[in-house]
Amino acid sequence: MSTPETPTETAPTPEQVRRLPKVSLHDHLDGGLRPSTIVEIAAANGHALPTTDPEELGVWFRDAADSGSLVRYLETFDHTIAVMQDAESLARVATEAVLDLATDGVVYGELRYAPEQHLQRGLSLDEVVVAVEEGMRRGEQLAAQAGTPIRVGTLVTAMRHADRGLEIAELALRHRDAGVVGFDIAGAEIGFPPSNHLAAFDRLHAENFPVTIHAGEAFGLPSIADALHTCGAERIGHGVRIVEDIEFGEGRDRFGMPAATLGRLATWVRDRGIVLELCPSSNVQTGAATSVAEHPITALKDLGFSISVNTDNRLMSGTSLSREFSLLVDEAGWDLADVERATITALSASFLPFPDRLALASDVIRPAYAPA
Repeated sequence: MSTPETPTETAPTPEQVRRLPKVSLHDHLDGGLRPSTIVEIAAANGHALPTTDPEELGVWFRDAADSGSLVRYLETFDHTIAVMQDAESLARVATEAVLDLATDGVVYGELRYAPEQHLQRGLSLDEVVVAVEEGMRRGEQLAAQAGTPIRVGTLVTAMRHADRGLEIAELALRHRDAGVVGFDIAGAEIGFPPSNHLAAFDRLHAENFPVTIHAGEAFGLPSIADALHTCGAERIGHGVRIVEDIEFGEGRDRFGMPAATLGRLATWVRDRGIVLELCPSSNVQTGAATSVAEHPITALKDLGFSISVNTDNRLMSGTSLSREFSLLVDEAGWDLADVERATITALSASFLPFPDRLALASDVIRPAYAPA
């Protein structure tokens, strides 16, 4: 007999998707705050907001981000970062983020943020990281007590337009045994190639520390190639514009794959199983895709690319990981097997140690997707 936790129909319902265990790889801490928390902290520190009504503020963030421009999208972070400038607020935001993911059925998540953006009120880089990690661990404890256990790792991010990559890399290494599991660069892509931070990546590789890089969202194939071949990224944040190296034909081949001719970079990414951290709703907002239905994620999945589904910024997109999967089910024809495959792909590409990945897959994820 089936249960609400174990969907048996080909296309799972939104409630079934919410109950299923999921893995989140690309989620910005400063893009997932609760509007009520922003209002409370802003009132305490004197930061002016577009509105002090939490519901209206949530709508404002979504509307402001829904502009089709990555630059305009990034401007919404002025308000979230402004309320993340002291240790107490950072810890609170981190705790709430973990709890929100756990409530959505996420069993492992990687939350990323840029410590250099949280120094306006006198915190040091190390104090920022300590506060966030304390909040993360508190969130894990509260989630376990609520019966929704989750494990969370932190990705320390450097801003690509700044000149602190090596400094932030050293920061990540100092905290690698206290919850920081990887390194990232983020921010405006055009004019700021990943290789500007090559010294940071060389240092991280020398210390056997995992790296993912934002690439192929606002800028195209050269950004992805630079991240992979020059900087040694293990995953690509977004990477949606890899589709520019694919020429699609008509129909499908004898294996059921869409008829397509892949360029050399696309072939490299697919054949080596480089995981793309795709974020459907966010990509539509920033103009990297026209709609969820037409988002390249489905074609890439069908062509054998290693894809994961992510939220990017839950506040700005008014979304959750369950909602992203449900949109793909409703608008792009995904089924339960697609959801499971993307979840296992994300887990396999996570920066968790292999025994922990194996345990999550065997004990939590596979049983939930198995027929009752």
